[in-house]
Amino acid sequence: MGFSQTIFTAAEYIGVIAAAISGAMVALEHALDLFGVVFVSILTALGGGCLRDVLLGYIPPRMFDNYRYLLLATLVAIAVFVLAAVLQHQAAPHWQKLRPLTDRVITISDAIGLGIFTVNGIQAAIDVNYGDHAFLCVFLGLTTGIGGGILRDVLTSSTPTVLRKHIYAVASIVGGIVYYGLLRANCPTPPAAAIGIGLIVLIRLLAAHFRWNFPRLRTPMILHSSESPEPSHTPKDSH
Repeated sequence: MGFSQTIFTAAEYIGVIAAAISGAMVALEHALDLFGVVFVSILTALGGGCLRDVLLGYIPPRMFDNYRYLLLATLVAIAVFVLAAVLQHQAAPHWQKLRPLTDRVITISDAIGLGIFTVNGIQAAIDVNYGDHAFLCVFLGLTTGIGGGILRDVLTSSTPTVLRKHIYAVASIVGGIVYYGLLRANCPTPPAAAIGIGLIVLIRLLAAHFRWNFPRLRTPMILHSSESPEPSHTPKDSH
């Protein structure tokens, strides 16, 4: 295994851990049981890679061939569940005060997972000789980065974060373009990956801190009235 491949493997492990933490904590916020926490955590950590592999033609996706990532996500989810149970039991009166801390942990872990998986998705496309297709590479990076989070939000009955919360997908796209551009400029892979990941994480965290958002309507647009029109009363013929 070459140096670059070792770097990417280590980054994948970190990304799986970060995404699994994010998934587990969101599941706990929705009061899911242990199985639900583990299931949501696994899909958050591995779902984006699954979608990427399907698009690249890997059937079945590689998560079903390599159980190390599946086991790692499971162990992380169980650890988060146990830690949350202990904290809730020992600090029950102060549990609500911990909410800002849990939100911060979710945001940071989500940002790290987004950065690592975006770069990993682009590299996966390059490794199978799609390096000349810029749009495909960046798109696969985006899919890998946000896919798991979308599955997580759908399972917890939430509007996907990518569609509503601060700058999210755009951070993945910008960092992905920078990483791809650096590689095309013959920058060595490890520093290019570090710059791409760091940029994504930085944009995501700054967006969360300063609440950067795209414009949107403050109230939903009503296209039609929910009230059914009253039936018209036609006079009956009198005999």
